[in-house]
Amino acid sequence: MLAPLSGADAVAAHLDDAAWVRALLDVEVALSRAAARYALVRPDDAEEVAAAADRLAADPDVPDELAAAAVEGGNPVIPLARLLRKAAGGASGAVHPGATSQDVMDTALVLLVRRAAPTPLADLRAAAGAAARLAAAHRDTPTIARTLGQQALPTTFGLVAAGWAAGLDTAARELGARVDALPVQFGGAAGTLAASHPHGPAVADAVADLLGLAPQGVPWHTERTRIGALAAALGVAAGACAKPATDVVLLSQTEVGEVSEAAPGDSSSMPHKRNPIAAITARASARRAPGLVATLLAAMDHEHQRAAGAWHAEWGTLTDLLAVTGGAAARLRTSLEGLQVRPEAMRRNLAATTDGEPDTGHAAELVDRILEAR
Repeated sequence: MLAPLSGADAVAAHLDDAAWVRALLDVEVALSRAAARYALVRPDDAEEVAAAADRLAADPDVPDELAAAAVEGGNPVIPLARLLRKAAGGASGAVHPGATSQDVMDTALVLLVRRAAPTPLADLRAAAGAAARLAAAHRDTPTIARTLGQQALPTTFGLVAAGWAAGLDTAARELGARVDALPVQFGGAAGTLAASHPHGPAVADAVADLLGLAPQGVPWHTERTRIGALAAALGVAAGACAKPATDVVLLSQTEVGEVSEAAPGDSSSMPHKRNPIAAITARASARRAPGLVATLLAAMDHEHQRAAGAWHAEWGTLTDLLAVTGGAAARLRTSLEGLQVRPEAMRRNLAATTDGEPDTGHAAELVDRILEAR
């Protein structure tokens, strides 16, 4: 029932407890295999760790077991490493080589974002495409511009929709760039790579290669600009969705009637109503984003070489932010792909403050410029 508010199903599937366990285990396997490349562990032992990880990932009881055990150490990696060492048997020495819990948590979080992000990015781009098609179709459709809630001067609905497309395109590009730039994390207990010396940087690059992530350069345990930038990009994307969703809600009002949604939007008590529910739920999801962004930005002050609380605040906050942004994008896509435009209502409303045929050629030219720049 709450799916439209919590994110698209495809996003949520990449962020649940089982997905977390799989991501954590994938990082542990990559650590073992990377260490084997530099003779820090035996290759056969690294493969036994991988087999043990597969067995744990298939065990439905592991997520609950980790959740209960994580309380004592403040994160699930400590009990996960114990479980993995036990499952690996004689290869237990190849588990978690040279790493600290934060290396595994941060890299797993990056993996989850990388795995979940394609869905909201696809929805953002599809919503932008739908807006662009509306812009092209209604390049010359006159309507009234509204400023401060009042009728202003003539424009075209094409220019209104082109503005939606431009914002969504910009948000998708920025979010995609931030996601692609997310790196592996590998620094060891104090961020010095001491336990992997002299191969630490090479092992870090190998882990990145194995997981398909960007290289880290240097460990970033308490240097959280990447997380802050990602949070900002997700917040901007949610805001870019909220703008056209808000316009659709206002333009769908009975007294305005310039657009309507094809998506179901019946009222439970008033059969005459046709609610723009896809746009409404897009706005609802987007409204949750700013608070989550603020939490992540406020948590950037990680003290010394390992944060006590600020780091722990990021995991659920970032995945929630990804989910609500995904929900906003998915619902806006539904709204815009089925949006029904009513030029006759636009002309009727335009006549309230404009006499004769409006000159909208300048607005149409701007539509062309925006669409050509896509």
